[in-house]
Amino acid sequence: KTAMDDAAPRAISEVDVVKQLEGLAKGKDLNWKVSIVDLLKLLDLDSSREARTELAKELNCPEDMMGDSAKMNTWLHKEVLRKIAANGGNIPKDLLD
Repeated sequence: KTAMDDAAPRAISEVDVVKQLEGLAKGKDLNWKVSIVDLLKLLDLDSSREARTELAKELNCPEDMMGDSAKMNTWLHKEVLRKIAANGGNIPKDLLD
């Protein structure tokens, strides 16, 4: 056994995103689990309609949803959470469905 055996890399645990976001949301009236506007506000990002439309285009929102703000927002919320999950964030399945 060598010193290198002890220095073997350990798996990096997934970030508990929900816990982090709930910590950020404490004391704020934000419903980030269902609202893309509240999620973006919590992340200190521009939540204006223009910014959301631009983000939806960037993430390849289906064209048929782009004209319907409610559908686009719902799609965008799920897609942002999916992107966080794809990058190592631990997002519960019920928030991704």
